[in-house]
Amino acid sequence: MANILLFYAEMTRFFILFSMLVCVLPDASAQDTIRMKLGDYPVDAIVHNGDTIYVARLMEVAIKPKKRAAATRDLRQYRRLIYNVKKVYPYAKIAGDRFARISAHLDSIKNGREQREFIKQMEADIIKQYEAELKNLTVTQGRILIKLIDRETSKTSYEVVKDLRGSFQAAFWQAIARIFGSNLKTEYDPEGEDKMIEEIMIMIEKGYL
Repeated sequence: MANILLFYAEMTRFFILFSMLVCVLPDASAQDTIRMKLGDYPVDAIVHNGDTIYVARLMEVAIKPKKRAAATRDLRQYRRLIYNVKKVYPYAKIAGDRFARISAHLDSIKNGREQREFIKQMEADIIKQYEAELKNLTVTQGRILIKLIDRETSKTSYEVVKDLRGSFQAAFWQAIARIFGSNLKTEYDPEGEDKMIEEIMIMIEKGYL
């Protein structure tokens, strides 16, 4: 029995000393490391006061406080937001791509009449290809799409229409949007009210959703 108690006392002393060593040991990153072999495996080590200490580099892990379980209603709303964002995401990407291409082509056209004809042709092509799908969007999905267009083009939907069709057309469609409770001048705010949408967008772009 005495031998067992002595063994546990020695083990306890060892772990206390080891813990103290870890606490007071200088930062390994601030010292020069040397490359050694531990058996057949190469390892890093530092020499501290004549002792060789192996260095293990661990990946950084973010520790977050445990969140309370979300209410069923909040969870449904979040899942609905994910569905709506994923629904309009492809159209926002298309809008961003088309706007960039149209703007680049317009820069190469100097004649105002040719520019207007080109814009009308592009508008007709877009309507023909996507009108049926876009008509099926809900009001909420339409509002999210307006925000995501700003995210993709760095311009509000109002500015996009104004650049391509002029101030009158922009004002006209803004008035129509306001009737349905939307606003083409809505700006995307990834750090504020649109933070949750931005998080969902990042997950979509990384392939997590």
